[in-house]
Amino acid sequence: MRHPPRSGPRSGLLLAGAAAIALLGTAVAPVVTASGATPACTVEYSVTSQWDTGFQGAVTITNNTAAVSSWSLGFDFAGGQKVTQGWNAKWSQSGTTVTAANESYNGSLATGASVSAGFIGTRSGSNPVPTAFKLNGTTCNAGADPSPTPTPTPTDPTDPGDPGTPPALKVSGNKLVDADGTTRRLLGVNRSGGEFMCVQGRGIWDGPVDDASVKAIADWKANTVRIPLNEECWLGLSNIDAAYSGANYINAVKDLVAKVKAHGMTPLVELHWTYGQYTGNSAGCSDVHASCQKPMPDMQYTPAFWKSVANTFKDDPAVAFDLFNEPYPDRATATTTQAWQCWRDGGTCSGIGYEVAGMQDLVDAVRGTGAKNLILAGGIAYSNDLSQWLTYKPTDPAGNLAAAWHVYNFNTCSNESCWNSTLAPVAAQVPLVAGEIGENTCGHSFVDQVMKWFDDRGLSYLGWTWNTWDCSSGPSLISDYDGTPTSYGIGLRDHLRALNG
Repeated sequence: MRHPPRSGPRSGLLLAGAAAIALLGTAVAPVVTASGATPACTVEYSVTSQWDTGFQGAVTITNNTAAVSSWSLGFDFAGGQKVTQGWNAKWSQSGTTVTAANESYNGSLATGASVSAGFIGTRSGSNPVPTAFKLNGTTCNAGADPSPTPTPTPTDPTDPGDPGTPPALKVSGNKLVDADGTTRRLLGVNRSGGEFMCVQGRGIWDGPVDDASVKAIADWKANTVRIPLNEECWLGLSNIDAAYSGANYINAVKDLVAKVKAHGMTPLVELHWTYGQYTGNSAGCSDVHASCQKPMPDMQYTPAFWKSVANTFKDDPAVAFDLFNEPYPDRATATTTQAWQCWRDGGTCSGIGYEVAGMQDLVDAVRGTGAKNLILAGGIAYSNDLSQWLTYKPTDPAGNLAAAWHVYNFNTCSNESCWNSTLAPVAAQVPLVAGEIGENTCGHSFVDQVMKWFDDRGLSYLGWTWNTWDCSSGPSLISDYDGTPTSYGIGLRDHLRALNG
């Protein structure tokens, strides 16, 4: 989908995006020891979800002594666990010792105040709870029975009975199912920003991605968040500001993915903007760099991007992959057949001046890492044409490939007649996900029609977009990141709440 015109840097944007969670309160009842003494600090440790090879944990720290301007919590794992990512603190690990140090926005901890932080970890076998904690070198819970939250019985992360953990999705015929075979639908929103802010030198996200803003999405009863990305920023290419690329960018994406999961929603990681100079019909820009939507992904960087993304998330089957936002080789090639061949096979494509990575190349890049995550592949004509998707469907050795489709009121295939003739045959054979639905009317009459058609067939859809843009140029679902809907967004919000409330 198109994006609003570029504007100058917005002061405070990075601070807003980083402020994941502040103090939980200024007066928290202290834990009293058996002797009646109050420990200098108390730490509550919990395992909030757990699966075969990993788990999600959280700590809540309460300072019971004089106020501090910075804090560092230390504890040891006894079962070989490893922290892989975290939020609301700078997490690190040396051997068995884990350290969580404050972020710039939550270092001040008044007397009686608390702060929370969370993390994702790996494990093998048992997952014993740490028994000793130190805050700034001082032993916490001293003299008291800390009674940490018991480690839950190991469960499958796709168990629908665990509302805090999104399922690992698998294609079964024309449905998406969880580990128990229960049919699942992806219903939610797009969270734009990661595809354009970094390449424009303005940050990583457009607006806040703190816990409160992610919770606001969940409060709409969304179960999926699509996260558009930029391949040059992920790969850390030299034309991107180092502050917004490479490890910094990857860690920011991992952090947002973790927050989305923590609120029980499926993260759908998607490649939006790519390298390669295209100046032909419908070119979005003349720049060789990943600063606009290109007709097809490039062989030079896109397979490497997907190998890296797949390696990052292959041990987390709850994360799904959307290979490429909106292919439009049909605008460059002479015939529709050439366009579909280019779409699947890549190589030298008529009208496109760089070597193209086809959808088969990208499926192979992901599966070559051993990743079995769900993959989505959108068709041609900006993912609005699926007429020959089944004919040119890439081969997926994992058998976990679904079709993606986009629709706006101004697209060619934007009426029920087209949906019945071109979408229905695809949906009869493979899962169909409308990765973007929207309209530029600042109303919701069109998306209402789309949702009804998809609801009647048990299909998936995601609204564009959870950003505070002008609804006619975005279009935008919200006017504030607290979840206040625009007149357009009201349609999706109320519908999701009616379905899942």
